[in-house]
Amino acid sequence: MTLHFETAEFDRRVAKARQGLAERGLAAILLFAQESHYYLSGYDTTGYVFFQCLVLTADQQPLTLLTRRPDLEQARRTSIIDDIRIWYDREDASPTDELRDILAEKGLAGACIGIELDSYGLRAHDYEQLKTSLDGWCELEDASALVRGLRLIKSGAELDYVRRAAELADASLLAMLDTAGPGAFEGDIAAAGTGAILSGGGDPAPSGPVLGSGERALLIRSATGVRHLDEQDQLTMEFAGSYRHYCACLMRTVAIGSGSEKHRQMFQITQDALSAMTEAARPGRPLGEIDDAHRRVYDENGYGDVRMAACGYSLGASFRPTWMDVPPMLFSGNPLSAQPGMVLFLHAILIDSPANLAMSLGHTIIITENSADVLSRLEPDYIICA
Repeated sequence: MTLHFETAEFDRRVAKARQGLAERGLAAILLFAQESHYYLSGYDTTGYVFFQCLVLTADQQPLTLLTRRPDLEQARRTSIIDDIRIWYDREDASPTDELRDILAEKGLAGACIGIELDSYGLRAHDYEQLKTSLDGWCELEDASALVRGLRLIKSGAELDYVRRAAELADASLLAMLDTAGPGAFEGDIAAAGTGAILSGGGDPAPSGPVLGSGERALLIRSATGVRHLDEQDQLTMEFAGSYRHYCACLMRTVAIGSGSEKHRQMFQITQDALSAMTEAARPGRPLGEIDDAHRRVYDENGYGDVRMAACGYSLGASFRPTWMDVPPMLFSGNPLSAQPGMVLFLHAILIDSPANLAMSLGHTIIITENSADVLSRLEPDYIICA
């Protein structure tokens, strides 16, 4: 069996989740987020694109997984789950009815049951079927934040994986910088970065890399198509190192060929903003203060009208389609307090559309007992790849 944590750690997580159920007066929870499955049991799959549900009760009944036949061995060999039920593909298949039968076995008829509604693992169509199957049979209550809230604060073992992911991210950036330059092909740059992560024992990231040059350096998301870099150009890279599914992100914009004074000034603004944001990330302080620092630097430098509405987000063990493990997002007014063990990605993105220039900086931090630990060992600099 392939487990990436000690069984005792899974037991502690399950116990905390059961405590959360009891505090909310819930008899059980229906878990659809793959991140929750992985966190509580180790179950590691991409099969969440189909209907599957992990049932956790507030009492000591064992975890029960309902999934499809292709994931039977996956669940057996990657998780602590012993009770694995299979629903089979057929014309009249009704996995939601089969889930109701499992709940009946557990004595949950008429109970108040939590459900993870905020999840890529629960399609609207499946939720409508589930409501039909459980109509008048039990009461459902949105409990999307229950396990997610537990996952926000990482254990020592989890943080070890995050730090390894950050090392892989550094290696990825160095590989991309070594490949970039006038005439370089974006596909080769991305391949070099991804190769560094995989050859270092990491996982394919759940998204990205986001990589674009020329006018596409101004884009915040990926867009299809690759090009060769011009003799004078710019290149934005945003990506995640991933290890045991735990992610650590970096973001950089670099000049190609030669830089410009305006580009250097934009770098200085983003560097000042990222430094101020990192300084504001203190345990016990509202997360919104991080974005307040971000806003202040941009406003003081005349870029208040183009700054992003948020300057980062939480990271953890994530699955496709995104490495973002949200909420929380880092926006002004967010009252949630930073706590030791939180992992956050901070980014300072500056887009000057009239000048067709971009400059972005970002790094991953761990909130510690007293401050924030920046995980990348590569100091931000105005880099020119010649």
